[in-house]
Amino acid sequence: MNIDILRRVRNAVGRKRSQKWRINNWFLLHDNAAAHGSVLAQDFLANNNVTTLEHPPHSPVTTPADFYLFPRLKVTALL
Repeated sequence: MNIDILRRVRNAVGRKRSQKWRINNWFLLHDNAAAHGSVLAQDFLANNNVTTLEHPPHSPVTTPADFYLFPRLKVTALL
């Protein structure tokens, strides 16, 4: 992940959510992208005291909501 993007996100939180920024009551939700796990990104987040939440790894037990919204998709997936 580009460090400039992380810096812009951090600054935007400070501007738009100043109450949360002052008490450090905000977090960054990561997906499982490889760029989010890079050493540069992790160092930047650690040095700037950004709390992160990790997505759980994909599990067959957790299905996307679309699976139930589109029954045809469900039938196709079972074949």
